[in-house]
Amino acid sequence: VPLLQAAGKKNSFNLLGLTEAELQEQFVRGDGPGGQATNKTNNCVVLKHIPSGIVVKCHQTRSVEKNRKIAREILQEKVDLFYKGEDSDVFKEKKASEKKKQEKKRRAKENLERKKHFKEMQQLDKK
Repeated sequence: VPLLQAAGKKNSFNLLGLTEAELQEQFVRGDGPGGQATNKTNNCVVLKHIPSGIVVKCHQTRSVEKNRKIAREILQEKVDLFYKGEDSDVFKEKKASEKKKQEKKRRAKENLERKKHFKEMQQLDKK
C-alpha cells in the first residue's frame, strides 16, 4: 500500500494501459473550500479500477472534463505501481527524487556547519 503514495509523477511513459470497461466512474460533490461553487455542483470525479479495487477521487479543478482526465492519469500511475511494484517507472522516479532531496538536505547541513565554524573562528580571532 505505501507504494501507491508514489503516484502523481507526470514524466512516466511506460505505464500499463487502462480500458474503459475496467473503470467505474461517479460524479459527486467535492469537499473543502469553495462555498457555493463546491456545494452545488457534482464536479468531483471518483474513479475505480474494478480488477484491482483502486479508487481515485479528483477535485482539482472546477471542470468535470479536466478532473476526469487528471483522475485517469493518477489511476493509471497507481495501477502501474500496484502491478509492477518496485519495477515501476513511477516508483523509480519517486526514489530518485527522494535521494536528490536527501542529498540537497545534506549539503545544506554541511554548509550551515561551515558557516557556524567560520563564525566561531572569527570570534576567536577578535579575542
